[in-house]
Amino acid sequence: MVAQLDTPVISSPSHSPYLVEGLVQVFTASRRSFFTTVMAQALRIAGQGRRVLVVQFLKGGLHQGSERPVRLCQNLDWIRCNLPRCLDTPHLEATETDALVKLWEHTRNVVLDGQYSLVILDEVSLAVNLGLLLEKDVLELVKNRPPQVDIVLTGPEMPETILSVADQVTKIRLRDHRC
Repeated sequence: MVAQLDTPVISSPSHSPYLVEGLVQVFTASRRSFFTTVMAQALRIAGQGRRVLVVQFLKGGLHQGSERPVRLCQNLDWIRCNLPRCLDTPHLEATETDALVKLWEHTRNVVLDGQYSLVILDEVSLAVNLGLLLEKDVLELVKNRPPQVDIVLTGPEMPETILSVADQVTKIRLRDHRC
């Protein structure tokens, strides 16, 4: 026996009769860490046909910027600051500040427009703790995003205000494996 489901034609995500509210997830650790589970989630969501954006605010070196995202697969865009180096200090040159502001504004715009189902803000806590991004701006983005957008924030020493608005907080810790 074969059954067919009538699949509605959906012109945009906001018109979906199956709209599921997005989550705010935080992945944090006591030190800088690469969160493989976050990237696995990004690839899984993109593989399901939903658009994913990975934003790395502190990484540079590729002269990439929002104008030239790396497309890892059909639905996964990866962007970094359009800088020749990675940012690791609160003391930036004017061109570096401009590149970071441009990346933040682009990120903010595409999130608020609902262009992506999942947005990963990589090492956003470091950018906030270095004073490169304002904590209130990150909180405002999280709170004002379209309801169907999932946001993942990563980085060490995540501010308590961000932790308090998260639906899920994952704290990675080192474990002593000695016998």
